[in-house]
Amino acid sequence: MVASDAPARASNWNAPNIITVVRIILAPVFFWMLLADAGADGPLRWAAAALFIIAIATDGVDGAIARRKNLVTDLGKILDPIADKLLTSGALVCLSILGEVWWWVTIVIVVREVGITIWRFVELSHRNVVPAGRGGKLKTVVQAVAISLYLVPLDRLLGSWIDVVNFLFMAAALVLTVWSGVEYLVLAYRLKRSAPTASTSPDA
Repeated sequence: MVASDAPARASNWNAPNIITVVRIILAPVFFWMLLADAGADGPLRWAAAALFIIAIATDGVDGAIARRKNLVTDLGKILDPIADKLLTSGALVCLSILGEVWWWVTIVIVVREVGITIWRFVELSHRNVVPAGRGGKLKTVVQAVAISLYLVPLDRLLGSWIDVVNFLFMAAALVLTVWSGVEYLVLAYRLKRSAPTASTSPDA
């Protein structure tokens, strides 16, 4: 009998995946704190901003651990973008409810994010796992920075000029969201024609 040289498959319930699940669980807490503050920029607003920044920053932490320790799993590839989209989309919806971000901006970003997530589940049913690519990661980073700037009431400390910086980052996030979404659709169409059942890694 010849021993297999294939590496052992990582457990789904490893440290990176647990961190991702914690991020998902913390999302409703963040939403509540942000809405409960009701735009007063009080302690709850600062706490909500801190929680969002910590939660979204762990995206890089769990990914680095998974790659370094060979703990990358199909479950992690699905949960990680879901956690990102839940935090960023939920934050945008809350900010729009508070009247701080235009609803049309939130709708464009959320529709794109939800659409990609639904497509991932469809592909998963076909045994094709679609992880986020480089373009998607860049989009997520810029979204995270833009939302963080809106969440932290820096205008109270630095003055109204910071609003221009906030606007520019949100504009960049919107452009990257649309651009990566269009790029993804084009790539997905080409891959469907050339290899309908092949697993791929588009910029999602």
